[in-house]
Amino acid sequence: MWTAFMWGGISASAVVIGALAALFLKIPKRVIGWIMAFGTGTLIGAATFELLGDALNDGGIIPTAIGFTAGAVVYTLFDLLVSAKGGAGRKRSAKSGDSNQSGLGIFAGTVMDAIPESIMLGASLLAGNGVSVVLVVSIFVSNIPEGLSSTVGLQGMYSRGKIILMWLSVMLISALAALGGYLFLEQLPEEMGAAIGAFAGGGIIAMICSTMMPEAFEEGGPVVGLIASMGLLVSLLLDL
Repeated sequence: MWTAFMWGGISASAVVIGALAALFLKIPKRVIGWIMAFGTGTLIGAATFELLGDALNDGGIIPTAIGFTAGAVVYTLFDLLVSAKGGAGRKRSAKSGDSNQSGLGIFAGTVMDAIPESIMLGASLLAGNGVSVVLVVSIFVSNIPEGLSSTVGLQGMYSRGKIILMWLSVMLISALAALGGYLFLEQLPEEMGAAIGAFAGGGIIAMICSTMMPEAFEEGGPVVGLIASMGLLVSLLLDL
């Protein structure tokens, strides 16, 4: 049980690492875009090979399709809400001069992005084979540029101490979400667990397409397609 909490915290600690790098180092935007592109590829692989693959094997096509579609729809609705409250640019690696963007919106959006992947990280322990290396690596890599980009957007709003505290709280929430995924999904029948796994997969894919991919291309240029492909390949190799 506490192993799920630990791995949830470890994977989310990359947000704090990214935040510290943004606060104390000068990292070129192009490099941030490249890291985000690699994280995009690994997350696509994790969602496909781990979440959707397992959901299809455990529950069949109907629960998988329903869960996946529901996850994408629910994430999109929440994304629209958070964006309207000021979180649209939460992964943009530029200081915000937009009066429509708020620190609370960026924070809420980051938490929303972290919860589905953390839940499924905890649930991956239920198979009895240890934590999913693919999910841990994918989440960790994708969280580094998220911490970088979001922190740059927050620097004009909050002090360094408050920003670090915000990301530490994201790490704690992610650890709790992983713990919750382990405890909650343990009690469910396979079909329901499969649908929830697919639900998380749908949310992750929707998140990648609406936030990570646009930022990666904007900052990293056309080469991000190759880098994202390599991230997907790494995810596949880790799943062997």
